[in-house]
Amino acid sequence: MPAVVVRPSRAEDIDAIQAIYAHHVLHGLASFEEVPPDAAELAKRREAILAQGLPYLVAEIDGRLAGYAYASLYRTRSAYRHTLEDSVYVDDGCRGLGVGRALLTRLVAECERWGARQLVAVIGDSGNAGSIGLHAALGFARTGVLPAVGFKHGRWVDSVLMQRPLGEGDRTLP
Repeated sequence: MPAVVVRPSRAEDIDAIQAIYAHHVLHGLASFEEVPPDAAELAKRREAILAQGLPYLVAEIDGRLAGYAYASLYRTRSAYRHTLEDSVYVDDGCRGLGVGRALLTRLVAECERWGARQLVAVIGDSGNAGSIGLHAALGFARTGVLPAVGFKHGRWVDSVLMQRPLGEGDRTLP
């Protein structure tokens, strides 16, 4: 297995991030977007994440960008302020090399340092065994399924909800 190096993203990573995301938008169900956003749009989204002090990470193999992950607010209403949502995308040619695990492991640690108490995964497609398995392996529990909430690639698509406590979770008050 090649070494996977996870680091904070940089502005110059955006073109590679856009290429990875565009593939998932066009060919997969992890994202419910149907038209890939351009690099400028993804740069704005990245800046918005970073402006909140949240992590936006990339993984490299032999100096090549192999995936990326970030945390965002689960919802914007104040009562959700201790809950984040993760997003993980791996380059199609790097699947099975531990990129997703390396990214999500580091992302969980960064979210704990940020002070979040819960991390939620909203996984596109109940048949997405890779993402569901990755999250389960890192301590996420399946909390529900929203059947047929999306329509993409000519079919109805579920969202699988998974959740993991961070730090003290709900054992203590924030």
